[in-house]
Amino acid sequence: MRSLAALCALALLACSPAAEGTSGPGPSEARPAAGDAAAASASPAASAKDEAPIDREALEAAGGVGYFAGGCFWGVEHFLEQMDGVLRVESGYMGGHLDSPSYEQVVAHESGHLEAVRVYFDPQRIAYKAVAKRFFEIHDPTQADGQGPDIGEQYRSAVFVTGAEQREVVEGLIAQLRTRGYDVVTQIRSADTFWPAEEYHQNYYEKKGGEPYCHARVKRFED
Repeated sequence: MRSLAALCALALLACSPAAEGTSGPGPSEARPAAGDAAAASASPAASAKDEAPIDREALEAAGGVGYFAGGCFWGVEHFLEQMDGVLRVESGYMGGHLDSPSYEQVVAHESGHLEAVRVYFDPQRIAYKAVAKRFFEIHDPTQADGQGPDIGEQYRSAVFVTGAEQREVVEGLIAQLRTRGYDVVTQIRSADTFWPAEEYHQNYYEKKGGEPYCHARVKRFED
């Protein structure tokens, strides 16, 4: 089985100008700047999931929200929103010390935030454990300095838990992975304020097309 790092390298090679004659998705340095928001917004509309209304307060009260950070939030959002029972995934920032951080402040390490996603899901259709398991399968939880070619503190692996029940679930999943030989470095933090990212970051692959350049599912659990 190829490692996620190898898959990232292949993805970057496939997207290189030499491979296709045009530049494709790449590390964070290749992302659109804030001034490119209009161009991103002109792309295809958001997914049906993001257009469907949800009762945020009811979902939060029922335990139907989770927060995950695993490198570039574009890829994490893309894969988690494909799960049946997941109602909405939003890219944003969590874990820092500034209010309303901008993307520029986050990447400049001025705010202390991680790129994260907020996942709303229907607990009657999918369990938090299933969402968390998928998170551990779509990024490399053993990489300490970032994710794939995206190096920096804002790309670190972390799960922001809303309480003791979620913490127990995540601790159990990490224990399983370590039993299977994975040196997991994923941090478990208490959830704090989630700041949604700028609009041009939301549903990036839905708008742009293509596949994440450094996220791919690797089945790390027995089931």
